Amino acid sequence: MDNIIEAKELQIERKHFHVEFRQNERGKFLRITEEAHGRRNTILVPSTGVDEFKAAIGEVIENGERAPARAHDHRFELR
Repeated sequence: MDNIIEAKELQIERKHFHVEFRQNERGKFLRITEEAHGRRNTILVPSTGVDEFKAAIGEVIENGERAPARAHDHRFELR
């Protein structure tokens, strides 16, 4: 059984995010759950990888914000 150590909830546009730091018999981990349109997606990051995970997210965001805007790519539109 998981024990929640710390938890936060966010609503961004129509999505709800649950960010939880938990512990179970195997150790501590970060659990991020996205709920939108009746669906739920969850990722788990072991506590040993949280610093690396945070650094990767920060790097992706920083590089993405500095990148020039691109024209819309119509290949990825849903039909």
